[in-house]
Parts: sequence; C-alpha cells; structure tokens
Amino acid sequence: MDEVLSEEVIERFIERHPDWKLTNGKWLVKKYRFENYLNGIEFASEVGQLSESFQHHPYITVNYKLVTVKLTTWSLSGLTQTDLKMAVLFDEAFSKL
Repeated sequence: MDEVLSEEVIERFIERHPDWKLTNGKWLVKKYRFENYLNGIEFASEVGQLSESFQHHPYITVNYKLVTVKLTTWSLSGLTQTDLKMAVLFDEAFSKL
C-alpha cells in the first residue's frame, strides 16, 4: 500500500528529474513541448494508456503543442511512490517520440 512521501524523498526525486515541479505541496507537474499538435496528442494518448494500466490517473492538459501532466494520489491527498514511478514512465514515453 502506498503512503504519502516525505518532503525529503520528493526533493531528491526533483533533484534527479528537474523538469518536474512540486506545486501546492501535493502535485508533481511537468510540461512537455512537441514539434506539432499530433505528436502531443499521441503522447497524451500514451500517458492515458499507461495510467489506465496502473489505475493511476493524472490530469492531462493539451494546449496545442504543449502537454501538461499533473500527478497526485487522490486517496491520500499527496504524492506516493506510484506518482514518482508514473513520472518516470511518462518521461520514458516522451523520449521515444
């Protein structure tokens, strides 16, 4: 069972993944920029597929060539290891496009 992570664990993650930002103490947020609209849509779809396979669903916002992903664990009102794992998976998916 996941538990809310300490600030120290979250800070270490962000040091290793500086494009991810902590907002409001419980959201992990990253903006991905694409060369064109359809690449962003393809990425958003991949994020959706990954999220569904883990039953852990982020906010996904598409603004033309910019896709924003916001992660948190709703049931615990904070960030968990699952959020960090999903962030890494999303970065891996982005690197393959």
